[in-house]
Amino acid sequence: MRFAGDVAGTKKAVTDILQLCLEAKDWKSLNEQIVNLSKKRGQLKQAVTAMVQQAMPYIDETPDLETRIELIKTLNSVSAGKIYVEIERARLIKKLAKIKEEQGLIAEAADLMQEVAVETFGAMAKTEKIAFILEQVRLCLDRQDYVRAQILSRKISPRVFDIDSSKEKKKPKEGDNVVEEPPADIPSLLQLKRIYYELMIRYYFHNNDYLEICRCYKAIYEIPSIRENPSQWIPVLRKICWYLILAPHDPMQSSLLNSTLEDKNLSEIPKFRLLLKQLVTMEVIQWTSLWNSYKDEFENEKNMLGGSLGDKAAEDLKQRIIEHNILVVSRYYSRITLKRLAELLCLTVEEAEKHLSEMVVSKALVAKIDRPMGIVCFQVAKDSNEILNSWAVNLEKLLDLVEKSCHQIHKETMVHKAALKV
Repeated sequence: MRFAGDVAGTKKAVTDILQLCLEAKDWKSLNEQIVNLSKKRGQLKQAVTAMVQQAMPYIDETPDLETRIELIKTLNSVSAGKIYVEIERARLIKKLAKIKEEQGLIAEAADLMQEVAVETFGAMAKTEKIAFILEQVRLCLDRQDYVRAQILSRKISPRVFDIDSSKEKKKPKEGDNVVEEPPADIPSLLQLKRIYYELMIRYYFHNNDYLEICRCYKAIYEIPSIRENPSQWIPVLRKICWYLILAPHDPMQSSLLNSTLEDKNLSEIPKFRLLLKQLVTMEVIQWTSLWNSYKDEFENEKNMLGGSLGDKAAEDLKQRIIEHNILVVSRYYSRITLKRLAELLCLTVEEAEKHLSEMVVSKALVAKIDRPMGIVCFQVAKDSNEILNSWAVNLEKLLDLVEKSCHQIHKETMVHKAALKV
């Protein structure tokens, strides 16, 4: 039949053979028949596809784990290198990786999953592709391979989660690959969005990148199902506030801080609204009073969504408050003694100098320290062009004032003369 090109007959023959093996519960014979049928000379592609698809549900009917692994490996070897059964092969590897993970062999499971590049599969549904890549990322994070986890995560663009799935699907043109429907166990796009950002939080948490963690929580917060349920969005909003405070001061952090303050939902957690207000206001914050007020909230955070803020977070919080206070001082003072600066920061002179130096090195601030005199100068050194420009502006302002004064004097003189004539 296969030499005659009888597609329907060949497909029926191979599927019937597999069905008979299943009914007889002869798993060894089933594996042998799958291999033999796939190696027949001139075997039709459609027959191999039908055979693999027919055998896929048999995996769940196997009597024990060893038989299941053997059948998966047989189907995997048959589908290897065949582009027309690439989707089935990806699903087989995913099942095998899950078994390896349950056995505690996370490294082997991760290596298995990385063999498949699903992003090149044209016929696979978008949600199934994303779910597969996210599984690859999760296994890499579980084995603490953060470099490969980052590389794999870049295969998913965050913009893909913002596409409106409610729009009607375009009908495929002739010659285009028909996209298969994803299996029932694949999550929806919005569920995948949450899984993606939760995995990215795990990655950024390893690097203590607080601003990126905050942006991930912000993306989770924007999911409609989260926004509708206060029991879900309140913990997420708390995390956003904490990680905003822990993030180093820069334009992105400042923008997120102001946009979070404008959120109406923040009124539900007034303590955090007050905390963010303090950071926006250009006033010195007393660390001891702040810590006493928020210590319980900080320690209770480990029971909330996403776990604790980390052991290093308390130290980083104090560091951010000190940096905020130094920025406030630089706003109001052009010159200040180190002793007075240390008093305002509630630190020793050595600690104040250390924190100030770190901010200057990171280019968060411009300052010069005269150590023999013990004076800090926050003024930016101007070059000759800037000085000349400022002089020119000042002269222009002065001449404008002189001209306005002359005009007013002339006006008053004319009014006075007119009054005398009358």
